[in-house]
Amino acid sequence: MLEFAAWAALAAAAVLGLLLYRLRREASAQARRLDLALQSLEQLQRAFGRFAPQEVVEQIIARGIVGAGEKKEVTVLFADLKGFTRMSEGLDPVVLVKILNDYFARMSMAISEYNGHVSKFIGDGIMALFGALESNPWQHNDAVRAALAMRRALEEYNAALRAQELPEMEFGIGIHRGIAIAGVIGNHELMEFTCLGDAVNLASRVEDLTRVHQVDILITEEVRRNLDPQIRLRPLPPVPVKGKSEPVATFAVEGVVSQ
Repeated sequence: MLEFAAWAALAAAAVLGLLLYRLRREASAQARRLDLALQSLEQLQRAFGRFAPQEVVEQIIARGIVGAGEKKEVTVLFADLKGFTRMSEGLDPVVLVKILNDYFARMSMAISEYNGHVSKFIGDGIMALFGALESNPWQHNDAVRAALAMRRALEEYNAALRAQELPEMEFGIGIHRGIAIAGVIGNHELMEFTCLGDAVNLASRVEDLTRVHQVDILITEEVRRNLDPQIRLRPLPPVPVKGKSEPVATFAVEGVVSQ
């Protein structure tokens, strides 16, 4: 009887050991699967982050895709290269793409440095937003200082292009502050976070006026109002623009007053 009880205990211990072994294997497999899933999610988040601001990515992950727009006061910056089509005609396509990508990288860095984010690239143009993701009472100052940083970055880039005997670049920047609708727009296949409205349209028109006034950075009265007095401006005559009943007054941004 004792011998049978001993064998029974050994058998039970063996079964228990086998069960524990299987549980450990299953737990280990589950941990590996969870680790792979987390890695995939991080890779997806990083990839998505290249197409939308990080704050928007995090909101979509937390709450799902939010289609409703939100009315906000934003400052919109449009930058566009002048004469880029003519310049591109004489360049190898591979060289052209590299020049443009390097330009975008430098401009995006200047914009991010001053609390803005690139909403989209439009051909050789850039649309950047300030105050669209979170409230920023100094958004107009940030946008103008970002434009000045872009000017400096372009000067440095042109020096590098000259050293390689490549054509130099020239841009025009228009900045306007106003009310716009900010949100994620698109369909189930392609979406983007952007702003829509008259403020966006006028910023684009102001960028067009840089060619009329032959300057590189222009701002509207709405940006000039309460702007840091250290930023030196030059008033320009009002000019009619499409979509506006009255001519639009603009100011050329010349630089920052020396301390």
